[in-house]
Amino acid sequence: MRKLKSDFRLAINKQIVLITLFSTLFSLAGIAQNSAAKGKQSKSAPLFTKFEYQGNDQVYTNNPLKADEFYNPILQGCYPDPAICRKGSDYYLVCSSFAMFPGVPIFHSKDLVNWTQIGHVLDRVSQLNVFDCGISAGVYAPGITYNPNNDTFYMIVTAFSAGGGNIIVKTKDPMKGWSDPYKLNFNGIDPSIFFDDNGKAYIVHNDAPDRGKELYNGHRVIKVWEYDVEKDQVIAGTDKIIVDGGVDLAKKPIWIEAPHLYKKNGKYYLMCAEGGTGDWHSEVIFISDSPKGPFVPAPGNPILTQRHFPKDRANKVDWAGHADLVEGPDGKYYGVFLAIRPNNKDRVNAGRETFMLPVDWSGTFPVFENGLVPMEPKLKMPKGVENKTGKDGFMPNGNFTFIDDFTSEKLDYRWIGLRGPREEFASVTKKGLQIKPFQTTVKEVKPTSTLFYRQQHNSFSYAATIEYKPESEKDLAGIVCLQSENFNFVYGITKSGNDYYLLLEKNQKPRRSQTMDSRILASTKIDVSKPIRLKVTANHDDYEFSYSINGTDFVKLGETVSGDILSTNVAGGFTGCIIGLYATAANDAKP
Repeated sequence: MRKLKSDFRLAINKQIVLITLFSTLFSLAGIAQNSAAKGKQSKSAPLFTKFEYQGNDQVYTNNPLKADEFYNPILQGCYPDPAICRKGSDYYLVCSSFAMFPGVPIFHSKDLVNWTQIGHVLDRVSQLNVFDCGISAGVYAPGITYNPNNDTFYMIVTAFSAGGGNIIVKTKDPMKGWSDPYKLNFNGIDPSIFFDDNGKAYIVHNDAPDRGKELYNGHRVIKVWEYDVEKDQVIAGTDKIIVDGGVDLAKKPIWIEAPHLYKKNGKYYLMCAEGGTGDWHSEVIFISDSPKGPFVPAPGNPILTQRHFPKDRANKVDWAGHADLVEGPDGKYYGVFLAIRPNNKDRVNAGRETFMLPVDWSGTFPVFENGLVPMEPKLKMPKGVENKTGKDGFMPNGNFTFIDDFTSEKLDYRWIGLRGPREEFASVTKKGLQIKPFQTTVKEVKPTSTLFYRQQHNSFSYAATIEYKPESEKDLAGIVCLQSENFNFVYGITKSGNDYYLLLEKNQKPRRSQTMDSRILASTKIDVSKPIRLKVTANHDDYEFSYSINGTDFVKLGETVSGDILSTNVAGGFTGCIIGLYATAANDAKP
């Protein structure tokens, strides 16, 4: 896993350099290349109906909820790097979205238990253009803050695409959309913004040490800037390093990042992640009399980590860190953070998820309650709260079933595109969902005509019915399981000669390799005169692909395959597996 962290961070450093060198070029080329990526659309457009996703994790079966409990994680699947804020009785939470579009999902709650997705912060191409970036680039590590001095919400994030850099958007009402971005004049990643009682504002972020002062691989610093609220820009010359390396530079801590500033009882607190986003991840805290430091680390750091426990522990939760704090409706503090639940092969397929723990801040420093012991799958609810997850439009939790007949005029917010808007290829008709295929495949770093849903369990099934008659061997439509453009399974219908085939293709491109290894694992002739139901069933690392021509009796295609290429361990990157309804007019898979 240390190698995995090293690969993560090497990729980030390369991305930062590329942004600095090519931002102007990308900005000029963006619109033209985004349009060219779609290419000519095929007349052969599949129709999808009766989508069903069903979770079946044993941990939920073995740990039923009592009346005063709710499940952790609060957002299952690839919802990493959470940040949270409060205005009155309203809570807003955002997460990273990388090259997914629209970007930065945003959720609302009144009680920290029941969450509704109200949309995405970056839902227009003018805000987010990720047309040409790998799935783990795009935007990540957002911060969301409410400024009571001007009654405005701010979302700040790093954009690794189309010359984005660090950007900030704002709104008076998160329910009504956000401004176009203001580009900020500083480098580095993981910014967050803090508003003091006196109206002054500050931005803190991760950055490289001053030139020539890097002491070891993974040595980073935290910087602070004063921020001009009127001009929406950092004030030149006000930057200052407030943390060098981490809690104890002598121990060579790696990747101090994801900083947040807070104020309590007249003191300023700086909370950061430390240790990298893998198995040494943790959360640490510092204190100061000023937002510009000097900051002194708490004697009890870290205040949250899962790194010290046996690797074979039951119901394992790991990689905990990258946290944010908020005062709850009961007057108690709570922290949201990312962590993972690996499968039975210790692989991370569902990605980094959003967890929550109560925080004890009765003393000088906040401490995550039960954040330094093996985490449990359930939490006690704040007093007076009723668990309505999965009801009345609230996000589901635990083992749940999500069914979409595509009868609503508007697509559910959980459906996302990759590198471009869903509306450019997906449309809801009276008969179901129609996808107009682009002349791109999921193996390319271009917008794809694929509607994606996050894998949210280690054991699950998902199925969709497809009506489709491909016109040529270049046409293919079906479903995909995708960790990235370099690691995915394609399960779809195509044509060869005068016959139609259902095939299962495995695509993998090992890191540092220039060649994609694409293999047809199985194929069969199929009658396309009637709708066909395609299904994927996963039991931890084992994935099975099957189909039905009568909607009830399923036939397995090929052998059970390992889902290792859908894991972060094998594929690298920052996302979890996403599963999608797919069509292409550039198919190169031959049965």
